[in-house]
Amino acid sequence: MDDRFDRIGLAVHPRRKLDNALASVRDWAERQGAEIVQVASLERQEAPPGDAADCDLVIALGGDGTTLAALHAAAPVSRPVLGVACGSLGALTSVTADKLDDALDRVAAGDWRPRPLPALCAEPDAGEPVHALNDLVLVRAGAGQVLVEVTVDGERFVGFGGDGLVAATPLGSTAYTLAAGGPMIAPGGRGLVLTPLSPHGGVCPPLVTSDANEVSVTLDPGNSGARVEVDGQIHATIDRLEPVTFSLRLQDDFATLVSLGEDETTIAGLRRRRILIDSPRMVVRDEREATAPF
Repeated sequence: MDDRFDRIGLAVHPRRKLDNALASVRDWAERQGAEIVQVASLERQEAPPGDAADCDLVIALGGDGTTLAALHAAAPVSRPVLGVACGSLGALTSVTADKLDDALDRVAAGDWRPRPLPALCAEPDAGEPVHALNDLVLVRAGAGQVLVEVTVDGERFVGFGGDGLVAATPLGSTAYTLAAGGPMIAPGGRGLVLTPLSPHGGVCPPLVTSDANEVSVTLDPGNSGARVEVDGQIHATIDRLEPVTFSLRLQDDFATLVSLGEDETTIAGLRRRRILIDSPRMVVRDEREATAPF
């Protein structure tokens, strides 16, 4: 990236107080002689709307959800995103709002490195591919169950009726997937995680696949229809009685985060946010060892 910035893209949380963070961005942009436009989260307008393709950098002010919105706007045009935590530090935010001035000066000086993120690419049997950085969720839209069939290398893995399915990237395996009882992929691991949602009967374990597997999911929305959710946002609806099949794969280097070399590890972040918590027995043991005289 050139060390001169002409235009800065902005994504903002719809409700959080952002006065100080916005002031930091505006002051920095003025020093750079750069224009500010808003490329995502347009329900709260803090700058004129613009196109991420015309920006040198996209800044997300909020949390992981805002950063995801910024990444979706920036990824198709290969623009980096700086995630700023205006609250608690998340998995995708690189800096807290109180340290934003220094972070932006480092970005301007080129003192940062790219953190590439893969995406789950879901290609339906009709229509355009969908990309999810965290997860693709196929879920019932009404009172009735949906029917889901998962195949691996052309062989049925499992078919079930229930609420739906979460398909996640390694990053997303620590989000909805983990909350739904699915496995977490360790840092550095690859593949997809498919986790059934409230399956009714049968034996339907979560599935972890590799790059070598051909994976597809067929969704029969039944009488009430279904929704396709991408990274927590409703992407599309599927009409009743119209099954659709998605081919799933992991696509490398889909989006880019700005890293300042101080990123918290995935496991440390999960433990800090108490998403991973030791059992009481471990806590008692650790306290006993910490107070032992020898």
